[in-house]
Amino acid sequence: MNHDNLDTSDADQRRRLDRDICVHIFTASAAMVGVCLTVIGILRVVISLRKEDILGDDLLAINSMLYLASCLLSYWALRTRNIRRNHQLERAADIIFLSALVFTAINAGFITWAISAS
Repeated sequence: MNHDNLDTSDADQRRRLDRDICVHIFTASAAMVGVCLTVIGILRVVISLRKEDILGDDLLAINSMLYLASCLLSYWALRTRNIRRNHQLERAADIIFLSALVFTAINAGFITWAISAS
């Protein structure tokens, strides 16, 4: 049995999986930037109708910046040819994306409680 073929096959499979994850981070984070902008617009309408301000739109703006950073890093990782840099960029994009997801859940709770409290 030739172990070189197995190692090469595993490495190729790992590279494909990393690329797939990076593509998913890129597309999901780009979509989430749009979602954040849409919710900010809706919140601004609610705020202008109620004549009171909440912090939710500011938090969503920060959230959209996190998703944008994740999107740009994953795009850069897809475009780079250097494998070592590629893994570092993928890891950074992954961490920022997961942080943005957690922040999205926190924002959802904050917005829900802020609107229902007023």
